[in-house]
Amino acid sequence: MKVVTYKRSSFLGVQKRLGLFLDEKTIIDVNLLWQADFEHQGFYSPENRAAMFAPKSLAQFLRVHQDAAIPMLQDTLERYKKFIKSGNLKTQNGADIAFHLHDVKDVKFDAPLDEIAMYRDFYAHEKHVKKGFEKRKEEVPPAWYEIPAYYKGGNTGFIGQDDIIPWPFYSQQLDYELELGVVIGRDGKNVKAKDIKKHIFGFTILNDVSARDIQRKEMSIRLGPAKGKDWCSIMGPVIVTYDEFNYEEPNLLMTASVNGEEWSRGQSGDSHYSWGEMIEHMGMEEWIRATDFIGSGTVGTGCGLELDKWIKPGDKLELSIEKIGTLKNIVGTPNPKP
Repeated sequence: MKVVTYKRSSFLGVQKRLGLFLDEKTIIDVNLLWQADFEHQGFYSPENRAAMFAPKSLAQFLRVHQDAAIPMLQDTLERYKKFIKSGNLKTQNGADIAFHLHDVKDVKFDAPLDEIAMYRDFYAHEKHVKKGFEKRKEEVPPAWYEIPAYYKGGNTGFIGQDDIIPWPFYSQQLDYELELGVVIGRDGKNVKAKDIKKHIFGFTILNDVSARDIQRKEMSIRLGPAKGKDWCSIMGPVIVTYDEFNYEEPNLLMTASVNGEEWSRGQSGDSHYSWGEMIEHMGMEEWIRATDFIGSGTVGTGCGLELDKWIKPGDKLELSIEKIGTLKNIVGTPNPKP
């Protein structure tokens, strides 16, 4: 299943809502489908019941259902098929429980996970790591081969499909980073690698945008990254649930193009560490929570830093991962200093 958060205008303003994306054309509104289902079952307040049982926010949905989130969405899809057979695809107040994208002009995909508890980004692809240290005329530290290192990043600056990438006033050099992202769907502490099937909700595309000039200064004093990263990251356009990969860690083709020219190509399976190893490491004596978001780190060749090529204002970025889709954004112009 492909899970989205979509934005749509209403008399209350722009609303963000949880959806299932079918056949690259149809969005099922999860909350409204369950409202219609509860209406058919004869409940007194189907709208309130649906709000608790099937929240319109993916983050709330994951916190409510935890490791039952995927079965719950599978059940949603089966109930949608019954609505199709009945020919009635509206709630009692006339709201559409599903619609085709080409029929609605004011719909836009947002970052699919609408609220992130904790963002951690790993550094797991050896090709990328080696190239970075090579540019600094250094060897890869032995410790990199001993533990799956990561940094904790900002969780409020995420944007989604077709959003303009903001260029912060304090940077002169921006870069994209092509990564595979994981959404955590179940709480846990001291989670073991063998148990990650219980905790991974799904996979998405991550562009961990970097202000390289600021990051370079931060890392020179052995702290950070902070302002080199935290103002913006990009996720989307969809989350593909773990069951679509048979609850196994996928090896997916990853590419990035700038203005139609391919710059990056790699495989998610080239990671030195498995997702199980990474999740076990980050959960040692620490809670991981439903709505945590994790990045794999940049795949080999997956950024301009490795290639000595730099994005500029107005560039069109397209990051693609096999079986997930393509994340598209335009690089914005530098913000004026406040």
